[in-house]
Amino acid sequence: MDYISLIDKYYSTSPELRNVLLTHSRQVCERALEIGKQLQEKGLEVDLQFVEEAAMVHDIGIIFCNAPKIHCTGEHIYIEHGYLGAELLRKEGYPRHARVAERHTGSGITIEQVVREELPIPEQDYCPETLEEKLICYADKFFSKSHLGEESSPQKVRETIWRYGHDAVVRWNQMEALLQG
Repeated sequence: MDYISLIDKYYSTSPELRNVLLTHSRQVCERALEIGKQLQEKGLEVDLQFVEEAAMVHDIGIIFCNAPKIHCTGEHIYIEHGYLGAELLRKEGYPRHARVAERHTGSGITIEQVVREELPIPEQDYCPETLEEKLICYADKFFSKSHLGEESSPQKVRETIWRYGHDAVVRWNQMEALLQG
């Protein structure tokens, strides 16, 4: 995958938003690759090329959303960026990368949560399943698109995850144990 060409295909008319996407995605990518290499040293199989590609396009759907603070001027609300990005990636022929896009929000979103909270996304499970999906989901939480260049502390990330409830924290703790344990 030539992720820069793919990003340029959709972001060429919005240089500010392209910069936000690339800066954030590079931060996520670097952290995910660092952890992935550590996991390989422990004997786990990690597809680092895929991690790089998927980390760079995990937020490609933000272009469809309305989030003026980060130069997004689309029509959808921000929670929709994951599945919208997944639709784009599937259309482009990248179904595996699409799974990362739709499963990186929070520590994952269960179908029960979609129904209970009446989230405006298709009713399905959005929890990361593969090691690579978990790596990118985990790394993503340390970097905000509205505070480019800054890295959140583990404590700040944990506080953010708590906003999504006990189940989200349990999923986060499981990811953290797998990736940092």
